[in-house]
Amino acid sequence: TKETIAMDLTATDKKSAIKELASQLDKAGKLNDVSAFIEGIENRERQSSTGIGEGIAIPHAKVAAVAQPAIAFGKSKAGIDYDSLDMQPAHLFFMIAAPETGAQTHLDALAKLSGILMDEAVRARLLDATTPEEVLAIINEADDEATDENSDIQETVAPSNNDEPYVLAVTACPTGIAHTFMARDALKKQADQMGVKMKVETNGAGGIKNKLTYEDIARATGIIVAADVHVEMNRFDGKNVVQVPVADGIKRPEALIQSAMDSNRKPFVAEGRHDNSESKEEKLGI
Repeated sequence: TKETIAMDLTATDKKSAIKELASQLDKAGKLNDVSAFIEGIENRERQSSTGIGEGIAIPHAKVAAVAQPAIAFGKSKAGIDYDSLDMQPAHLFFMIAAPETGAQTHLDALAKLSGILMDEAVRARLLDATTPEEVLAIINEADDEATDENSDIQETVAPSNNDEPYVLAVTACPTGIAHTFMARDALKKQADQMGVKMKVETNGAGGIKNKLTYEDIARATGIIVAADVHVEMNRFDGKNVVQVPVADGIKRPEALIQSAMDSNRKPFVAEGRHDNSESKEEKLGI
Protein backbone atom coordinates (compact mmCIF):
# COMPACT_ATOMS: atom_id res chain seq x y z
CA THR A 1 0.00 0.00 0.00
CA LYS A 2 1.02 3.64 -0.31
CA GLU A 3 1.49 3.75 3.47
CA THR A 4 4.17 1.05 3.38
CA ILE A 5 6.26 2.59 0.59
CA ALA A 6 9.45 4.60 1.19
CA MET A 7 10.47 6.08 -2.15
CA ASP A 8 13.88 7.37 -1.06
CA LEU A 9 15.62 5.51 1.74
CA THR A 10 18.04 7.61 3.76
CA ALA A 11 19.83 4.51 5.09
CA THR A 12 23.43 3.96 4.05
CA ASP A 13 24.04 0.51 5.56
CA LYS A 14 22.17 -2.76 6.11
CA LYS A 15 21.28 -2.22 9.77
CA SER A 16 19.81 1.22 9.21
CA ALA A 17 17.92 0.03 6.11
CA ILE A 18 16.22 -2.66 8.19
CA LYS A 19 15.25 -0.13 10.86
CA GLU A 20 13.93 2.36 8.29
CA LEU A 21 11.77 -0.21 6.50
CA ALA A 22 10.48 -1.64 9.79
CA SER A 23 9.61 1.89 10.90
CA GLN A 24 7.60 2.34 7.69
CA LEU A 25 5.59 -0.78 8.54
CA ASP A 26 5.14 0.37 12.13
CA LYS A 27 3.86 3.80 11.10
CA ALA A 28 1.35 2.07 8.82
CA GLY A 29 0.02 0.10 11.82
CA LYS A 30 1.23 -3.30 10.59
CA LEU A 31 3.32 -4.16 13.67
CA ASN A 32 2.53 -4.50 17.34
CA ASP A 33 6.17 -4.55 18.48
CA VAL A 34 8.68 -2.93 16.13
CA SER A 35 11.72 -3.92 18.21
CA ALA A 36 10.70 -7.59 18.25
CA PHE A 37 10.04 -7.46 14.52
CA ILE A 38 13.48 -6.01 13.82
CA GLU A 39 14.98 -8.76 15.98
CA GLY A 40 13.12 -11.33 13.87
CA ILE A 41 14.44 -9.78 10.66
CA GLU A 42 18.01 -9.72 11.99
CA ASN A 43 17.77 -13.33 13.16
CA ARG A 44 16.79 -14.32 9.62
CA GLU A 45 19.70 -12.34 8.17
CA ARG A 46 22.12 -14.23 10.42
CA GLN A 47 21.02 -17.48 8.78
CA SER A 48 21.82 -16.14 5.30
CA SER A 49 21.52 -12.77 3.62
CA THR A 50 18.23 -11.97 1.96
CA GLY A 51 20.07 -9.78 -0.51
CA ILE A 52 19.34 -12.08 -3.43
CA GLY A 53 21.34 -10.16 -6.04
CA GLU A 54 20.26 -8.22 -9.13
CA GLY A 55 19.91 -5.17 -6.86
CA ILE A 56 17.13 -6.78 -4.79
CA ALA A 57 16.82 -7.48 -1.07
CA ILE A 58 13.82 -9.22 0.49
CA PRO A 59 14.26 -9.13 4.29
CA HIS A 60 11.48 -11.09 5.95
CA ALA A 61 10.21 -12.45 9.22
CA LYS A 62 7.26 -14.55 10.30
CA VAL A 63 6.78 -13.53 13.93
CA ALA A 64 4.17 -12.66 16.55
CA ALA A 65 5.26 -9.00 16.36
CA VAL A 66 3.30 -8.65 13.11
CA ALA A 67 -0.25 -7.36 13.60
CA GLN A 68 -1.24 -7.50 9.92
CA PRO A 69 0.51 -9.14 6.97
CA ALA A 70 2.23 -6.52 4.83
CA ILE A 71 5.08 -5.71 2.49
CA ALA A 72 7.14 -2.53 2.77
CA PHE A 73 8.84 -1.23 -0.37
CA GLY A 74 11.94 0.93 -0.24
CA LYS A 75 14.32 2.25 -2.87
CA SER A 76 17.89 3.51 -2.74
CA LYS A 77 19.25 5.05 -5.93
CA ALA A 78 22.78 5.11 -4.50
CA GLY A 79 22.56 1.49 -3.37
CA ILE A 80 23.24 -0.13 0.00
CA ASP A 81 25.73 -2.86 0.86
CA TYR A 82 23.38 -5.64 1.96
CA ASP A 83 25.77 -8.61 1.86
CA SER A 84 24.03 -9.65 -1.35
CA LEU A 85 24.73 -12.97 -3.06
CA ASP A 86 26.33 -11.25 -6.05
CA MET A 87 28.29 -8.84 -3.81
CA GLN A 88 26.61 -5.85 -5.49
CA PRO A 89 24.66 -3.03 -3.78
CA ALA A 90 20.92 -3.46 -3.25
CA HIS A 91 18.60 -0.78 -4.66
CA LEU A 92 15.12 -2.30 -4.34
CA PHE A 93 13.88 -3.54 -0.96
CA PHE A 94 10.77 -5.57 -0.17
CA MET A 95 10.40 -6.16 3.56
CA ILE A 96 7.90 -8.94 4.26
CA ALA A 97 6.00 -8.96 7.54
CA ALA A 98 4.18 -12.27 8.02
CA PRO A 99 2.14 -13.14 11.12
CA GLU A 100 3.35 -16.09 13.15
CA THR A 101 -0.03 -17.79 12.64
CA GLY A 102 0.29 -17.93 8.86
CA ALA A 103 -2.01 -15.98 6.51
CA GLN A 104 -1.92 -18.31 3.50
CA THR A 105 -3.29 -15.76 1.03
CA HIS A 106 -0.45 -13.42 1.95
CA LEU A 107 2.14 -16.16 1.49
CA ASP A 108 0.71 -17.04 -1.93
CA ALA A 109 1.07 -13.38 -2.89
CA LEU A 110 4.70 -13.44 -1.80
CA ALA A 111 5.34 -16.47 -4.00
CA LYS A 112 4.01 -14.53 -6.97
CA LEU A 113 6.08 -11.46 -6.03
CA SER A 114 9.26 -13.52 -6.31
CA GLY A 115 8.40 -14.39 -9.89
CA ILE A 116 7.65 -10.77 -10.76
CA LEU A 117 11.05 -9.65 -9.48
CA MET A 118 12.84 -12.10 -11.77
CA ASP A 119 11.83 -9.83 -14.68
CA GLU A 120 14.63 -7.37 -15.46
CA ALA A 121 12.22 -4.90 -17.09
CA VAL A 122 10.08 -4.75 -13.94
CA ARG A 123 13.14 -4.08 -11.80
CA ALA A 124 14.22 -1.25 -14.12
CA ARG A 125 10.78 0.36 -13.99
CA LEU A 126 10.67 0.16 -10.21
CA LEU A 127 14.08 1.78 -9.98
CA ASP A 128 12.86 4.68 -12.16
CA ALA A 129 9.53 5.11 -10.35
CA THR A 130 9.06 8.45 -8.58
CA THR A 131 5.79 8.03 -6.65
CA PRO A 132 4.12 5.33 -4.52
CA GLU A 133 1.24 5.25 -7.00
CA GLU A 134 3.67 4.43 -9.81
CA VAL A 135 5.23 1.61 -7.78
CA LEU A 136 1.80 0.09 -7.13
CA ALA A 137 0.84 0.39 -10.81
CA ILE A 138 4.03 -1.39 -11.91
CA ILE A 139 3.49 -4.25 -9.45
CA ASN A 140 -0.19 -4.61 -10.37
CA GLU A 141 0.56 -4.66 -14.09
CA ALA A 142 3.33 -7.22 -13.64
CA ASP A 143 1.00 -9.27 -11.44
CA ASP A 144 -1.65 -9.37 -14.18
CA GLU A 145 0.93 -10.42 -16.80
CA ALA A 146 2.35 -13.11 -14.51
CA THR A 147 -1.15 -14.50 -13.97
CA ASP A 148 -1.79 -14.67 -17.73
CA GLU A 149 1.58 -16.08 -18.78
CA ASN A 150 2.55 -18.31 -15.86
CA SER A 151 -0.71 -19.61 -14.45
CA ASP A 152 0.63 -23.16 -14.83
CA ILE A 153 4.08 -22.56 -13.36
CA GLN A 154 3.53 -25.25 -10.75
CA GLU A 155 2.45 -27.91 -13.25
CA THR A 156 4.89 -29.74 -15.49
CA VAL A 157 4.16 -32.79 -17.61
CA ALA A 158 7.08 -35.20 -17.89
CA PRO A 159 8.47 -35.65 -21.43
CA SER A 160 6.90 -38.54 -23.33
CA ASN A 161 10.30 -39.44 -24.77
CA ASN A 162 12.41 -41.20 -22.15
CA ASP A 163 15.59 -39.90 -23.81
CA GLU A 164 14.54 -36.30 -23.15
CA PRO A 165 15.99 -34.78 -19.93
CA TYR A 166 13.58 -34.30 -17.04
CA VAL A 167 14.95 -32.46 -14.02
CA LEU A 168 13.25 -32.21 -10.63
CA ALA A 169 13.97 -29.73 -7.87
CA VAL A 170 13.05 -29.08 -4.25
CA THR A 171 13.48 -25.60 -2.77
CA ALA A 172 13.21 -24.66 0.90
CA CYS A 173 14.47 -21.96 3.27
CA PRO A 174 14.17 -21.59 7.07
CA THR A 175 11.05 -19.41 7.00
CA GLY A 176 9.64 -20.84 3.78
CA ILE A 177 9.03 -17.41 2.33
CA ALA A 178 11.23 -15.45 -0.07
CA HIS A 179 14.20 -17.69 -0.94
CA THR A 180 12.00 -20.76 -1.39
CA PHE A 181 10.10 -19.14 -4.24
CA MET A 182 12.96 -17.10 -5.70
CA ALA A 183 14.96 -20.31 -6.12
CA ARG A 184 11.97 -22.04 -7.69
CA ASP A 185 11.47 -19.26 -10.21
CA ALA A 186 15.16 -18.91 -11.06
CA LEU A 187 15.43 -22.65 -11.73
CA LYS A 188 12.22 -22.74 -13.79
CA LYS A 189 13.27 -19.73 -15.85
CA GLN A 190 16.71 -21.20 -16.57
CA ALA A 191 15.24 -24.60 -17.45
CA ASP A 192 12.88 -22.96 -19.94
CA GLN A 193 15.82 -21.15 -21.55
CA MET A 194 17.70 -24.45 -21.82
CA GLY A 195 14.69 -26.31 -23.20
CA VAL A 196 14.66 -28.69 -20.22
CA LYS A 197 11.42 -29.92 -18.67
CA MET A 198 11.43 -29.25 -14.92
CA LYS A 199 9.11 -29.72 -11.97
CA VAL A 200 9.79 -27.92 -8.70
CA GLU A 201 8.48 -28.86 -5.26
CA THR A 202 8.43 -26.01 -2.73
CA ASN A 203 8.67 -26.64 1.00
CA GLY A 204 7.28 -23.26 1.98
CA ALA A 205 5.49 -21.62 4.87
CA GLY A 206 2.20 -22.88 3.46
CA GLY A 207 3.41 -26.48 3.40
CA ILE A 208 4.64 -28.65 0.54
CA LYS A 209 3.36 -27.57 -2.87
CA ASN A 210 3.67 -29.40 -6.20
CA LYS A 211 4.99 -32.48 -4.40
CA LEU A 212 7.18 -34.78 -6.47
CA THR A 213 5.48 -38.09 -7.16
CA TYR A 214 6.98 -41.57 -7.29
CA GLU A 215 6.55 -41.48 -11.06
CA ASP A 216 8.32 -38.10 -11.29
CA ILE A 217 11.31 -39.42 -9.35
CA ALA A 218 11.51 -42.68 -11.29
CA ARG A 219 11.48 -40.75 -14.59
CA ALA A 220 13.91 -37.99 -13.53
CA THR A 221 17.32 -37.52 -15.10
CA GLY A 222 18.47 -35.73 -11.96
CA ILE A 223 17.21 -33.90 -8.90
CA ILE A 224 18.28 -30.55 -7.44
CA VAL A 225 17.72 -30.03 -3.71
CA ALA A 226 18.30 -26.34 -2.96
CA ALA A 227 17.45 -26.12 0.71
CA ASP A 228 18.67 -24.78 4.04
CA VAL A 229 16.29 -26.98 6.03
CA HIS A 230 15.61 -30.71 6.18
CA VAL A 231 13.66 -32.18 3.27
CA GLU A 232 12.67 -35.78 2.65
CA MET A 233 15.74 -37.27 0.91
CA ASN A 234 15.41 -41.06 1.08
CA ARG A 235 12.89 -40.99 -1.76
CA PHE A 236 15.78 -40.03 -4.08
CA ASP A 237 17.80 -43.18 -3.44
CA GLY A 238 19.85 -44.20 -6.47
CA LYS A 239 19.24 -40.97 -8.39
CA ASN A 240 21.64 -38.22 -9.45
CA VAL A 241 21.06 -35.67 -6.66
CA VAL A 242 22.62 -32.21 -6.46
CA GLN A 243 22.41 -30.83 -2.90
CA VAL A 244 23.15 -27.12 -2.38
CA PRO A 245 22.04 -24.18 -0.18
CA VAL A 246 18.84 -22.50 -1.34
CA ALA A 247 20.81 -19.40 -2.36
CA ASP A 248 22.59 -21.42 -5.04
CA GLY A 249 19.24 -22.09 -6.67
CA ILE A 250 18.91 -18.34 -7.14
CA LYS A 251 22.44 -17.39 -8.17
CA ARG A 252 23.62 -20.36 -10.28
CA PRO A 253 20.65 -22.25 -11.69
CA GLU A 254 22.35 -23.14 -14.98
CA ALA A 255 25.25 -24.94 -13.31
CA LEU A 256 22.84 -26.88 -11.08
CA ILE A 257 20.71 -28.01 -14.01
CA GLN A 258 23.80 -29.10 -15.93
CA SER A 259 24.98 -31.14 -12.93
CA ALA A 260 21.52 -32.70 -12.59
CA MET A 261 21.79 -33.88 -16.20
CA ASP A 262 25.32 -35.29 -15.76
CA SER A 263 24.97 -39.09 -15.83
CA ASN A 264 28.55 -39.56 -14.62
CA ARG A 265 27.87 -38.28 -11.12
CA LYS A 266 27.76 -40.73 -8.23
CA PRO A 267 24.17 -41.70 -7.32
CA PHE A 268 22.68 -40.62 -4.01
CA VAL A 269 22.55 -43.31 -1.33
CA ALA A 270 19.60 -43.12 1.07
CA GLU A 271 20.31 -43.10 4.80
CA GLY A 272 20.38 -46.64 6.15
CA ARG A 273 20.18 -48.23 2.73
CA HIS A 274 23.25 -50.37 3.45
CA ASP A 275 21.23 -52.02 6.21
CA ASN A 276 18.56 -53.07 3.74
CA SER A 277 20.63 -53.88 0.66
CA GLU A 278 21.38 -57.53 1.44
CA SER A 279 20.03 -60.11 -0.98
CA LYS A 280 17.02 -62.34 -0.34
CA GLU A 281 19.40 -65.25 0.12
CA GLU A 282 21.31 -63.39 2.83
CA LYS A 283 18.11 -62.46 4.60
CA LEU A 284 17.09 -66.12 4.58
CA GLY A 285 20.49 -67.16 5.94
CA ILE A 286 21.43 -69.07 2.75
